[in-house]
Amino acid sequence: MPHYAGLDVSLKEISICVVDDRGAVVARGSVRCEPEAVTRFLSRTEIAPDRIVHESGQLSIWLQRQLEGCGLPIICIDARMAHKALSARLNKSDKADAEGLAQLARTGWFTPVHIPSEDADRLRTMMGVRTQLIRQRRDIESYVRGVLKTFGVRMGIVTPSRHRANFREQLIKAAEADPVLAVIAEGVSSVHETLCMAAAELEDELRAIAGQSGLVRRLMTVPGVGPMVALGFVATVDDPSRFRRATDVGAFLGLTPRRFQSGDVDRSGRISKCGDREMRSLLFEAAVCLIRIVKRFSSLKSWAVRLAARKGQRKAAVATARKLAVLLLTIWKDGTEFEWTKEARA
Repeated sequence: MPHYAGLDVSLKEISICVVDDRGAVVARGSVRCEPEAVTRFLSRTEIAPDRIVHESGQLSIWLQRQLEGCGLPIICIDARMAHKALSARLNKSDKADAEGLAQLARTGWFTPVHIPSEDADRLRTMMGVRTQLIRQRRDIESYVRGVLKTFGVRMGIVTPSRHRANFREQLIKAAEADPVLAVIAEGVSSVHETLCMAAAELEDELRAIAGQSGLVRRLMTVPGVGPMVALGFVATVDDPSRFRRATDVGAFLGLTPRRFQSGDVDRSGRISKCGDREMRSLLFEAAVCLIRIVKRFSSLKSWAVRLAARKGQRKAAVATARKLAVLLLTIWKDGTEFEWTKEARA
C-alpha cells in the first residue's frame, strides 16, 4: 500500500504525518529539525513513503539536499499554494499542517519548487552581500548629507572613482570647524572606507568569475548586459531546461502583467513582480542602459527606442527588460552569441 508523508518544518522541530492511499493517518510524530531525526522516525515506524513534501521556507533548501542524500523521495512545494489549501482547515497547528501537507502529497495538488544548485547559491550569496554593502554605503552617505545640511554644509557630487574617497575628504573638511562633527566624521569615515573596500573586493572577485565563464561571456555580448547582470541571470535561472519556452522566463521573473478576468470583467494591470527582486532590478537597469547609454545601434536598441517614443521610458524599460531575459535564455540554450546588424531601423 502506498504511503505519503508531510513535513511541517520550523526552526527547532519538524512535525511529521504519514497517510495511506485512502487518506487515513497511519503515523504521526514530532522530531528535532535534523535530517537524521526524520530518517530515524521513518525507519522506526517501518514506513517507506512514496512521496514526502515540505513547504518552501528558510530551511527548505538545506533540508531538501540532506534528505535527497539519504535517498528519500522528498519534494519541496510552493508555500503560497500550500497556504491556500491549509487555510481551509478549521484548526491551525503544526500537527494539522503536517497532515494537510500529507494529503496534498497524496492528491498531487501542489506545485514543486526548483531547488538551485550549491554553485548557484554561492554565487547568489556573493552578489547579495555585495548589494547589501552598497546599500549600507549609500545609507551612510545619505544620512551624513542630511545631518550636515542642518549646519549649512552642502556636500558636492560623489564620484565612484578612488573608492569614493572624495566623500570622506569632503566630510573631514566640513567637520574641521566643529569638534563634535570631527568625532562623528572620524567614525563614519572608517566605516565608509571599510564598506567601499569590501564591496570593491567582492566586485573584483565576481568579475574574475565572469571572465572565467564562457557562458557569462556569451551573455555579455547582448548590449546593456554587464558581468553582474549575466552572473545574476545564471545564478537565478540555474537550469535553463526547466523552461519549456523561452518566453516563460518573463513570468518567472515577474515581468509580465497581472490579469484579472471574471465574467464581463477582463483587465490587465502592472507587472506581477514575482520571483527574484534583485534580478528584476538588474534587468531593468540593463534595459535603461540599452535605451539611454549604449551608442552602438542594433535591432534590439532600435526596437527599444521606438517603444520608448510611443509608450514612455518606464514602460519601455520594463518591456525591454523582459525581452532581455528571453534573449539571454535563448542564447544560453542555443549556445550562440548576440548578432549585431549593420543597419538599424530609424
